[in-house]
Amino acid sequence: MSSTDPPTAVGAAPTLTARRLDGLADRVFSSPDGSGDDGDGAIDVSGPATDERIGRVPACDADDVSAAVERARDAQTSWAEVSATERARIVDRFGDLVADRREELLDVLQLETGKSRRTAVEELFDVPTGCSYVASEAPGALAEERRRGVAPGVATATVTREPVGVVGVISPWNYPLTLSMADAIPALAAGNAVVLKPDEKTPYGALLLAELLEVAGLPDGLFQVVTGEGPQVGPPLIDAVDYVAFTGSTATGRTIAERAGRNLIGCSLELGGNNPLVVLGDADVDEAARGAVQACFSNAGQLCLSAERIYVVESACDEFLDAFVRETEALTLGTGYDYDADLGSLVDADQLARVESHVEDARERGATVETGGRARTDVAPYCYEPTVLTGVEPDAAVACEETFGPVAAVTAVPDADAAVAAANDSPYGLNASVWTGDRERGAELAREIDCGTVNVNDAFLATWGAVDAPMGGFGDSGLGRRHGPEGILRYTETRTVGVSRVGPLTFPDRIPTDWFVRGAFAATRLGRRMRRGVDEVRRRLSRR
Repeated sequence: MSSTDPPTAVGAAPTLTARRLDGLADRVFSSPDGSGDDGDGAIDVSGPATDERIGRVPACDADDVSAAVERARDAQTSWAEVSATERARIVDRFGDLVADRREELLDVLQLETGKSRRTAVEELFDVPTGCSYVASEAPGALAEERRRGVAPGVATATVTREPVGVVGVISPWNYPLTLSMADAIPALAAGNAVVLKPDEKTPYGALLLAELLEVAGLPDGLFQVVTGEGPQVGPPLIDAVDYVAFTGSTATGRTIAERAGRNLIGCSLELGGNNPLVVLGDADVDEAARGAVQACFSNAGQLCLSAERIYVVESACDEFLDAFVRETEALTLGTGYDYDADLGSLVDADQLARVESHVEDARERGATVETGGRARTDVAPYCYEPTVLTGVEPDAAVACEETFGPVAAVTAVPDADAAVAAANDSPYGLNASVWTGDRERGAELAREIDCGTVNVNDAFLATWGAVDAPMGGFGDSGLGRRHGPEGILRYTETRTVGVSRVGPLTFPDRIPTDWFVRGAFAATRLGRRMRRGVDEVRRRLSRR
């Protein structure tokens, strides 16, 4: 689309025009030689709700990426000298702007992803919430910290934290606003520059956020956006930056980790999942069924935290299955810019084909489709009904791979121990959910499930929404953590400064060596005993 197109709504999005989208595309970084223009190498962006082109963005190349990182690196030098408090103020202003401009952001989000308005609101709300946390916590997390020295009164030890430099963020298409900003905002607050590579299916939300960061007062050059296909843009980005944060498939994550390792740079990777949901015999089955609908079908199942494997203790299975099917069949499909639909579209033809193949594979192996199980092209080209399966074989694709669609398999198990064993029978370990009438028992059981986040009587918001707590995966679900102080400090290098108050810390010249050695070990033993005593007092006080 060119800027001469009439200013009519694009894809029925109320606030968007072709001219507006062209203006956002102009914000993509272009190297000085102009190679990142919108010529023959441009990428068409389609809207899943109609499968029609909504615009074009530049196909950046290695030169563009290199120039973007160089510009970001130049800007980062002075940004690192800005106080953490002032950086936090800009982050806070950005969060306010996101809330103020929510209608346009929601329209962009729906236009690019095809998700329902309800799901879009859930995603967008996460951005100002995350900004508020980072703005309040970053200055304290980044402050100098006194640590115990080599010996009391002899020397001091102080830890300082410095930004790593330029952070490369590679964000996915399923939650393009939340997952780009959950990585970029703490990196900026820690004093780094960011070069963001959004998925080529969903570039416009990232470009609108870049615009709002500029309005919030972020210095020019600190936040760059490069668009293009992953194989062309990803490798040169990883080779140029000082840290990379990636959200996506496990296969791609392995490739990124290998390249980052060769470059000796840090990385954090949130990767795939085949997440379990456990329903115990004492659970409120109606509540568990409602929670399972949220866990399995939010964003049409295109959520890294989605539950795909449900294990129900036999005594509750029939009643739970009836309730779960009933709740699932009550869901509505649609892609309108209102709040009528529960589920929107899958993102494209490839994702629809993956869902269809997984369901067909389960059927061929003897599974029963309790509800759903078909595409709904009458609603939108890539819509698929929320689907509940039973009788799924353990080696079926839906049982051992990530479907990333609105499909859930329900399996009866003898007891809680069997449920935990089944939940842990996976190379993935991202998110899990436990439903029980006994919250303490649920919390105990949660500690036995090998996942980075485990929710009791909730789908995923109890952990994802706890932005002060780290979030990430075990095993094939990734490395590193976002959220919490950990999500800020991952973008820093620590420096320890030790200051001796007595000169060189070595064997003294005027004391016999054997005397000094005996005295040093005696002092060390006394110090250990004193620390154990203090620790014991603290433990006793904590029990009161």
